[in-house]
Amino acid sequence: MSRPALIRTVVLSILAAFAGCAKEVPPPPPQAAYVPPPLPDPPVAPWCARPAEVSAFSVAALKSNLMVAGLSCDKEDRYNDFVTRYRQSLVALEKVRDEYFSRNDKRHWQQERDDYITQLANAQSQRAMVLGSQFCQRTVGEFDEVMALAGPEQLPGYAENKTQSIPQTMKFSECPPPPPVAQKPARSTKKS
Repeated sequence: MSRPALIRTVVLSILAAFAGCAKEVPPPPPQAAYVPPPLPDPPVAPWCARPAEVSAFSVAALKSNLMVAGLSCDKEDRYNDFVTRYRQSLVALEKVRDEYFSRNDKRHWQQERDDYITQLANAQSQRAMVLGSQFCQRTVGEFDEVMALAGPEQLPGYAENKTQSIPQTMKFSECPPPPPVAQKPARSTKKS
């Protein structure tokens, strides 16, 4: 056998050997995205809330969630941008929330409010730990969404739409509307 023929035979034999070994390896199965457990139902709040108060609590939950995202996901600047843009609205809604507590517990309302804020931050931090790395993937986009709102008047509606994915520490039942004010009958102007 000539040298070129021998080399060709060896090369073809090696290629055939590799071809026999090169079986297709199936790709690994796709990783299913982690689906966190549903949020537990929070306990019912001790007092009913007016519609404006429900909105204020929804915004408080959103703000707390974005604060946790800012700290956990290294997005403090995005959180600061959010607070700066919505400062007036956030302050007004905090007053509404404070009125809820002061209306219902005149003596201990500040302690009740502080407990709520602490419990809210704790619930959201725990949710971030449960989600792990997915917390940032799921939450950081909310900075873009909230900053894209046309104005502060849209913030409560946006926050209320997020209530299914943002932990809240109390479930608020809406107060019944006040009874209608009875109108006095009109006086007759006839003179006898």
